[in-house]
Amino acid sequence: MLTDERRQKILEALDRQQLIKSQDLMDQLSASESTIRRDLQELEDAGLLTRIHGGAKIIEPLGLEPNLNEKTFKNLHEKQVIVQMALAEIHEDDIIYLDAGSTTLEFIPYLKGKRIVVVTNSVRHANELVDLNIETIILGGSIKLTTNAVLGNFAMAQLQQMRFNCAFMGINGIHETFGLTTPDPEEGALKQMAMAQAEKVFVLADDSKFNKTSFFKVADVSSATILTNYCPAEYLPALKQLTTIKEATK
Repeated sequence: MLTDERRQKILEALDRQQLIKSQDLMDQLSASESTIRRDLQELEDAGLLTRIHGGAKIIEPLGLEPNLNEKTFKNLHEKQVIVQMALAEIHEDDIIYLDAGSTTLEFIPYLKGKRIVVVTNSVRHANELVDLNIETIILGGSIKLTTNAVLGNFAMAQLQQMRFNCAFMGINGIHETFGLTTPDPEEGALKQMAMAQAEKVFVLADDSKFNKTSFFKVADVSSATILTNYCPAEYLPALKQLTTIKEATK
């Protein structure tokens, strides 16, 4: 296969999957590890993808965010692993904040039967929590249609009056220099407020979020404990100096 043809197939695979492993590319394209590594480096240098540990991911514009339905079906296994870690942080009679997002959405079925109060800024989260007979408070305000998140000054004013034992947050990017980031400044401001009102803050993020940056900085990485299925080795030492990272047991 010609080099240009092989690299075009890599880009087409990324367009379909958003993230792809080097081993999968080697199998699909009948290419050696060194060839795929060289291809990914050349494509990254051309600004066409971002290399990650063991593969590559598509480059997303800083201000672009997929809608909730798109995100819900990605990395399901990784999200469920993270959710199991988060459950260990909840105690009876806790008041918790559950941020809008696809990973926090996976959290909800496991909360059934727990004696807790959940505050959320997600219409979809609130609906599923109520279906499970969980005491739920939903913030009021404008609804962002792509993520079902409640935003705005009214929601911010309500949060200022509340305190939480734990806040479980979604995030779009984790970077040692640029911190915890998200595409939407208004949604980011609400995240900041929720984190400030919690005794303990946990960011639920799969390995695809590391070394990724979005438009708006929510907080430094030191502001939360990061719960993840796996932190790529090249990012782990620097991040561990700044914050607590809990990885799933391998």
